[in-house]
Amino acid sequence: MKEINLRDYYPFYTSDVIVEVPDEVALLLREYTLLEEAYRIRTYRYQAFYSLEGHEGIERDALMDQPTPEEILEQQQTSELIFKGLSALSEKQRHRIYEHFFLGMSKADIARKEGCSENSVKDSIRRGLRSLEKYFEKKL
Repeated sequence: MKEINLRDYYPFYTSDVIVEVPDEVALLLREYTLLEEAYRIRTYRYQAFYSLEGHEGIERDALMDQPTPEEILEQQQTSELIFKGLSALSEKQRHRIYEHFFLGMSKADIARKEGCSENSVKDSIRRGLRSLEKYFEKKL
């Protein structure tokens, strides 16, 4: 039996955790570490910081899809405006709009859950959306 430190193998350990493992497991962990280091050296040496699988530029495309700070701020402001608009609605309208548009529930499901007719849910959502439209026109 060999003792290993789990902190060396798992990044979420912040302090030393020593465990005893069979010799075969310790050998496999050592082999894994050596293979990882060899891969790191190979990619550095040949400047192969991209995958050879998939199409050209797949990593670049993934990096390019990151939102800019302006886009993040705009998303936050839009979300804040939407939630403020929702808070200006009546309790029923707010819950029905939230369940329909955010949770993806159908109007029939909402009506069944609340024990009312589907038409009353439709009317409530339509009136709530009209109120939201007026609220946004004032704010924008």
